This record gives sequence, C-alpha cells and structure tokens, in this order.
Amino acid sequence: MKIQERTGAGAGRSAAPVQPSVGDRLPSPPRERKPALAALAVLLILVGALGATMLVLRAGDRVEVVKVTADIQAGESVGDKVTSVMVAADEGINYVEWTQLGALKKLKAKSTIYADTVVMGQMFAKGEQLPAGKASVGLALKEGQYPAGIKPGDTVAAYRVGANGSSASGSSGSSDSSGSSGNDSSSASGGAIVADARVNSVKDDSDATVSTGSKSLTLLVNEGEAAALASAASAGEVAIVRVPGK
Repeated sequence: MKIQERTGAGAGRSAAPVQPSVGDRLPSPPRERKPALAALAVLLILVGALGATMLVLRAGDRVEVVKVTADIQAGESVGDKVTSVMVAADEGINYVEWTQLGALKKLKAKSTIYADTVVMGQMFAKGEQLPAGKASVGLALKEGQYPAGIKPGDTVAAYRVGANGSSASGSSGSSDSSGSSGNDSSSASGGAIVADARVNSVKDDSDATVSTGSKSLTLLVNEGEAAALASAASAGEVAIVRVPGK
C-alpha cells in the first residue's frame, strides 16, 4: 500500500511540465508581412491630405467684385463711383463681378446705395425705379436759386419766389416793398412748396469754356407735391435751400 502511494506521488510529480532552459527556447516564427495593408494605409493618408488641401484651396477662393465709393441715389448709375475689392467666393450671394462693370453702368439704382457698399445685382434695374408714392421733378435753376456746393443726396426744401424778386402772390409792386430778395423763403406765398426733397442729380448747364452758373437738378418729392413744384419750375420761380436730412 505504501509502495503504491509513493508510486502515485511520483507519477504526480512527473506530470508537471518541464520548463526548458533559456538556451533551449525555440526561435519565434518570423512575422508575416502584409504589403496590401501597408499600401492601403499609404493610400488613405494621401486621400486625407488631398482632401485637406482642397478644403484649404476652396476656403481661399477669392473673386473681384464692385464696391461703390460714394452714395448712389435712386435712379442713378454708378458712373465712376466704384472700385474693386476681393471677397470670398459664395454662390449664394449675387455679387456684381468687376468684369461686369460695363453692363452695371447701364443700370439704375432701385434705392439709395451708400458708400463702401459691395453691390449686388438685385440693387439695380434697367429703368429708373422710384419708391412708392414718390415722383422725380427736374429743375433748371440759375445761380442764386440754389445753395453753393449742392450735390446728390442733399435734403432740400423748395420755395416759390417771384421771377423778379417779388413775392409769388404779386401783392407787392417791387422787391423793395418786401425787404428781401427773390431767393428769400419769406417771399414765398405762405411757405415751402416742398419741405423735404432729396436731390437725385446735379448737372452744370455750361459748356467747356463758359460757366453760366446755371444747374439742372432732379428732386425726388412726394407725388402730391410734384405738380406745384413743376409749375413753379416752369415759370422760373423756384429757389431751393439745404435743410437737415431726416
């Protein structure tokens, strides 16, 4: 019985794995190279770099467009009041490109466009576009019937004055009885024909050699005031003064 136990114990000891010595270790198998995976990794890197480059180039796309350098009134062309600027390209914005300037000059502003505005196509139309309830009235004025330095965009009031310096009502026989010149608004028949008008355009009525001092103006006024202003203008009995803009 003891012999069997010893034998069993010996058998148990012999069943334990024998650790090989360090010098007896088998060499590890060489790693299997996978050239297809390496090529795929390189390809993905190249595609990512190309995509990033395209995004950078797209963000840097610039286009040369038109910007106005001075106020453009409703019904006016941009004329020479323009310059070019570079902006980021955007298909959702209707920029007027610098190459389209010639065509733009043939169009008229629908409303006032202020200096330093980058213009867009919808700001212009083929014909003069007057705001609702407004009328455009032309005046031919002599020197003394308008303030010095008048320019488009100014806000003015128009008064009816006697052609010879007397009041429009004719109640006075001469200008001396009124104590004022024909350009004095107090000589008007009770007040301004138009209290608030916008100057759309100003043109000197002179040739290249002789300056007459006369000017042709176009005023933007309320429709209800247009008839009286046009009547006074046709009689040469209009004087305008500059007033604070609203």
